[in-house]
Formats: sequence, C-alpha cells, structure tokens
Amino acid sequence: MNSFNLLKSIADARPKLRKSEQKVADFVLAHPNDVIHMRIVDLASEANVSEPTVVRFCRALNYDGFQDFKLTLAQGVATNPNFEQFSLNRTDTVTEFKTKIFDSMIGNLMNIREQLDPQILEDAIAVLAKASRVEFYGFGASAPVCTDAQHKFHRMQINATSYSDPHMQTISAVTLKEGDVVVAISQTGRTKDLLHTVKLVKETGATVISLCPGGTPLAEMASIAIPIDLEEDKDLSTLMSSRVVHLVVIDVLAVGVAMKLGPGLLDHLKTIKRSLRSLRQNDKRPPIRRTDRSTLDRG
Repeated sequence: MNSFNLLKSIADARPKLRKSEQKVADFVLAHPNDVIHMRIVDLASEANVSEPTVVRFCRALNYDGFQDFKLTLAQGVATNPNFEQFSLNRTDTVTEFKTKIFDSMIGNLMNIREQLDPQILEDAIAVLAKASRVEFYGFGASAPVCTDAQHKFHRMQINATSYSDPHMQTISAVTLKEGDVVVAISQTGRTKDLLHTVKLVKETGATVISLCPGGTPLAEMASIAIPIDLEEDKDLSTLMSSRVVHLVVIDVLAVGVAMKLGPGLLDHLKTIKRSLRSLRQNDKRPPIRRTDRSTLDRG
C-alpha cells in the first residue's frame, strides 16, 4: 500500500472494522506522529483495546503485523507530515488558510507523483511526439489547462489547438484521422459533452489520451488513460487541486516530447526566447542564480 494513502485508507476502511478496531483507527488517525514511536502495548493502552485487537486492525489493512504497519506509517509521516486535505473555518486567519491550501496542494502533487505509471507516460509521450495534429479538449476549470497545453506544444512546433466549446469540439473531432491525438482533460471524467466528442474522435481512428480520475467513463474510453485520482473539497469549488495537478502532468508530457524531438527543438526554443526580448522592459534587478532553468515555460 502506498504510504501517502495510508491515513486515507484507514479512514475509508473504518466503517468496515469491528468496534474495537475502530478505536485503534481513531487513535491512529488523530495521533499518527505518536503512533510511529509506540510499542504495540502502548497503542493498545491508549486506544483502550487489547494487543490482539491491534494486530487484527493491522491485518484488516493487509499488513502482516504491527511492525509492518508502523514502518509504512513512519515512511508516510516522514515524507508527507502535514499535507492532508483541509477544511476552512470562518475564524481562520490569512496565515492559517494560506498554509492549509499550500500544504494540501503539495500533498496532492506528491501523491499523484507516486501514483503515475512511467510506462503510461512513455506511451502518451510517444504518440504525442509523432502526432500530425494534437487537440486539447476540456470544459470549465479544465479549459485554461487546455489553453496552457496548446501554448506549450505550439512552441515546440507541434500543430496544437485547444477547444472548450462543445460545437467546436464536435467539428474538430469529425475532421481528425489516424495519427492525430486528442488530450481530453476532465476533473470528473463524466462530462456528457466531452464524452460525446471523444466518442466521435474514437470513430475516426485518432488516439485519445485522458487526464481524469481512473475508472470513469472518460478513462474507459481513452486509448491511453492517465489517472488523476484526488480527494477534492466539494465545498471549495474554486480551490481545485486537480487543475494544478493537470498543469504539472502537461509539463511532464511536454518535457518528454521535447526530449524525444531532440536538440533541434532546443535551438528553436532559444530563437523564440531571443525574439521575445524586444517585448519586455529591461530588467535592472541583479540576475538570479539558478542551476536548472527550463526554456519551455519562459514567455
């Protein structure tokens, strides 16, 4: 089990546990940092249960025993100490909700980084690098992600377009052919208009890459499904971690395609950078020393 998901797995499994095991779950969820330093007898005492109950709790989560469980918990706490889903209170100060939002975002990014299958990414990069035409489809909060993706791929001399209007998506879909690629981006994987246009794309023989939750209708229809599985706070419609994660995954795909296209692309990107200098005011600030600067996102 992925260490990043352990606490979530405990919370999800809790209703199915025995009442005595739920006491252990409650204590672990409330005090994960303390549990990693405890002996089994200490946890049993704090949760007011027997030691065999602690062992049953661990085995219910598919661990061999308490030491195996505690090792995974310790790894998760060490790498992801405070990056959990958050809830806002009306009394939160700017400092408090700023920290909650950033910590949650960092945690989600780390979680998806561990979940992404390198082979799936390699497959997506391979078809994108060879594509005659790349279209990005998305609605709502996914539309700006599509626009950003179009910008990145256009700079790499790839015939790329983004559409967030269902009529334009339909027109685009029926004009595609084998060798073309559509990247369908959705936070739910269930948007009816997007599913309709993706169905049309599939009929043309073009490849569909999806960025959406796994197991959804869109993921099932995709030729290459890149699962983005996140827990969103449904009451915070404007604070969507998935939007940021989608942007980062697009960066991963863009860098992968750039590497496949080779050194000639780097020369092209340098030419773009030089051509944009005339559009900027001279920067009189002292230069910032950086050891690793990407040419892809400078504009």
